[in-house]
Amino acid sequence: MANHLSALKRARQTERRTARNRANTSALRTQLRTLRETIARGDKAAAEQIYRKTVSTLDKAIQKGTLHENTAARYKSRLGKHVAAMK
Repeated sequence: MANHLSALKRARQTERRTARNRANTSALRTQLRTLRETIARGDKAAAEQIYRKTVSTLDKAIQKGTLHENTAARYKSRLGKHVAAMK
């Protein structure tokens, strides 16, 4: 356990940041899972709408530092191909 005031403050900050990062990651994973499930169901109209929301969520994750820019680009590309290939 931290004893110095500065170390105690650091511990508090780390707890808050960890909680925020965990929430951001969870929201991102939920959005990705929703899109993948919609693609698996075969509902193209819904998939296109959810794809737009997913892209927005990915962009927010980049801004918040949750996800690397290239990783998000890879997700967008692969998911976009799946949505486009739907009948």
